[in-house]
Amino acid sequence: MDQLFALAADPTAWAALATLIVMEVVLGIDNLIFISILTNKLPAHQQARARRIGIGLALILRLGLLGTIAIIVQLTEPLFTAFGHGFSWRDLILIAGGLFLVWKATKEIHHHVDPDPGPDLFEGEKAQMSFASAIVQILLLDLVFSIDSIITAVGMTDHVPIMVIAVLVAVTVMLLAANPLARFIQANPTVVMLALGFLLMIGMVLIAEGFGAHVPKGYIYAAMAFSALIEGLNMLSRRAKKTR
Repeated sequence: MDQLFALAADPTAWAALATLIVMEVVLGIDNLIFISILTNKLPAHQQARARRIGIGLALILRLGLLGTIAIIVQLTEPLFTAFGHGFSWRDLILIAGGLFLVWKATKEIHHHVDPDPGPDLFEGEKAQMSFASAIVQILLLDLVFSIDSIITAVGMTDHVPIMVIAVLVAVTVMLLAANPLARFIQANPTVVMLALGFLLMIGMVLIAEGFGAHVPKGYIYAAMAFSALIEGLNMLSRRAKKTR
């Protein structure tokens, strides 16, 4: 308790908390886009429930990982060396998560551009996604994004209470934004393709990070913001044409 009061009276702790909240919210955008696209494929009466469960799982994973910080830090220790790079558990998890995102985004893009989206090289049989399948896929990506999120938090502060508060605030923001974002994506078909492009880019970045090629997050989010701005202008242009 004394430690909490000491942190509350420390201006640097408040600055670290504010910075970490912003970082956690920004890192949560990737997770939220994936959850929104995936749950939009479910029947309408299951979508909101799946989003709540998916984001709830993200919160549980993040808080659970915070309780094992000593183990999480060890995930960055090299296990073996290949191609001149020491691969850690974190690298392997990022590569696996990146490959999954690339596969998932490519599959979704294929179904959006194929005029006859029947059985193809991505699926042996056409079937509607089940609720359980959506939750399992969300859980897999939650794990990847949670580990990246917690390692980022550990790199920014040594105080667990600050990390816990930042995670709670970030997940609350995700929970509030989930339904509006999903409805917006569903109502604007071109935004779906843009979001899938974001997932494809994020997947490639995760793979690159896993192989030791650090890509500054600022570049990624600047590109996403610029693309979103252009798409917003296109939407305004289409609306103006309809009005005329």
